[in-house]
Amino acid sequence: MQQAKKPVSAAAVLGWLVLSALAPGSAHLRAGWRKTGLVLLCVYAAFLLALLAVGLSVPFDSLIGSLTENSWLTAIMVGAAVLGLAWFALVVHSFVVLRPGRLPQGGQILTGTLAGLLAVVVVVPFGVTAQYVWASQELINNIFKETPADPDSPPVAQPKPDDPWAGRQRVNILLLGGDADDNRTGVRTDSMNLASVDVKTGNTVLFSLPRNLEEVRFRPGTPMAQRFPNGFRLPPDPGGGRSDLLNSVWEYADAHPEIFGGKQHQGPKVLMETIGHTLGVKVDWYALVNMWGFARLIDAIGGITINVEKDVVFGKYNEGLVKAGTRKLKGADAMWYARSRTYSDDFTRMRRQRCVLGAILEQSDPATVLTRFNRIAVATKELIRTDIPRPMLAHLVPLALKVKEAKVSSVQFVPPLINTGYPDWAKIRDIAAKAIRDASGAKPAVAATVSAAPTPDGEAEASPSPTKSPKKPQRTKQPGQDNPVQGITEGCAGAL
Repeated sequence: MQQAKKPVSAAAVLGWLVLSALAPGSAHLRAGWRKTGLVLLCVYAAFLLALLAVGLSVPFDSLIGSLTENSWLTAIMVGAAVLGLAWFALVVHSFVVLRPGRLPQGGQILTGTLAGLLAVVVVVPFGVTAQYVWASQELINNIFKETPADPDSPPVAQPKPDDPWAGRQRVNILLLGGDADDNRTGVRTDSMNLASVDVKTGNTVLFSLPRNLEEVRFRPGTPMAQRFPNGFRLPPDPGGGRSDLLNSVWEYADAHPEIFGGKQHQGPKVLMETIGHTLGVKVDWYALVNMWGFARLIDAIGGITINVEKDVVFGKYNEGLVKAGTRKLKGADAMWYARSRTYSDDFTRMRRQRCVLGAILEQSDPATVLTRFNRIAVATKELIRTDIPRPMLAHLVPLALKVKEAKVSSVQFVPPLINTGYPDWAKIRDIAAKAIRDASGAKPAVAATVSAAPTPDGEAEASPSPTKSPKKPQRTKQPGQDNPVQGITEGCAGAL
C-alpha cells in the first residue's frame, strides 16, 4: 500500500470525496489504496451491469408486477438498508484515506463538516426507498388478502406463470362506490361500474349501471332468485322511498342471512352475481371504494382539474357551489361535483362521476404518485375493500399499465337507452356483448335474432331472448342512442 499524497487543498479532498460517492473506490485509488479501490470499482460496475441486464431482459410491466410480491418487497427493504449503511461507511472511509489531517485547521473543519453532510445525504435515497417500500407493503397487505374473506369460498388458487388468467380473454372487475356514513347502517352501492378488460391489449369497456334500476333479476338457481322469482320488489318505505333498487342489493343480502342458510356477509357475492347476470358476463372480482374516502385520495394527488359545464349546487340548504368553468377541485368539492343531486338527476350524476374517475386516471401520472406517495398510501389504506386475491397483483399491475395506454370506452345504461323502471334485460345484454366484441375486435358469433343470455355460472351463451318485462313508453331517441359506447371522458365538457 502506498502512502497517500498530501491533498493539494480542501477543494481537492471534497472533489475526490464526491467522486467516490458516485463511483466507489475513486478516493481510495487517489490515496494509493489501489487494491481496495479496484475491488470497490469492480463490485460497483458489476452491480450496475446486473441492474442493466435485469432492465433489458425483463419487460417493464412484468418487473413492476413482480415488485408487488412480499418476497421482493422485503428483499428491497433489506437491500436498501444494507446499501445505505455501506454507502455511509464508504464516504466516511474515503474521507479518512484522503488524510484531511494534513490540511490547515480551517480546511479540516470545512472538509469534516461537508463530509459529514455528504455521508448523511447519500443515505437519504436508500432510506426513502425503504420507507416507500414498507408503506407499499403495508398498503397492499391491508387491502389484498392471501385467503378469501368468506370462509365458505374455495381457497385462492395460485396463478400459473404461463397463463395467470386461466384461459380467459377478459377480466371483469366490478368497481363500486359505497355511500358509507356514520348515520347509515349497511352498504349502499350508489356507484356501480363494471370494467371489462382485454388481458392482451388492455382495451377496456366501462359499463355504468344506474343505482335506481328496478325489478332487478337475479341469477337463476340462487337463493335471491328463489326469494324474488319475478324481480327484486319490496313494499315502499314508510317515507315513500324504495329499498329494492339495484343499489340496495348488497345491503339487503347482508341484512338477511336466513336466505343463505345463515351465512353472513353475502352482499358482495350476490351483487357480483346480479350484475354479471344483468350484463351477461362473469364477474371475477369486486373493489368497493368509500366515496367520501375518494376525497382524501384526490387531496393526496393534489386535486384534479375538471371542466365544470354549469354551476353545481350542493349542501343541505344549497349553501355549497362548484362554479362553472375550468376548476382545480380539492377532494371535498370534487366529490360534491360528482355526487350532488340538487337540481339534477341520477343520470347526470353518473356522467359527472365518470368525469371525475377519468380525471383521476389521466392526472395521476407516475411523477405525481411518486412525489405524493406517502399521502396517497395513507388515503388509500382505508379507502378500498376488495376480494382480489393477493397472488393476482403481480399480474393485475401489468394489466393496469396496459389499460393506462389502451382504449377505454364507456357505456351508460341510462334513459333514453333503457327505462330504469321497466328495464329491457335482453337489450342490456345485447349492448354489453356488442361493446365487448367491438373492444376486442371480435365478430358476432350468433345471428342478430339471437341474444346473449347468461348461463347459470354467469357467462354469456347464445339463447333465445328471454321474456321482457312490461315496458312503459320509451322516450324519443336521442343523438348517440344507437351508439351508446363512448370514451370515458367523452361528454365531460371538453375533458382535459
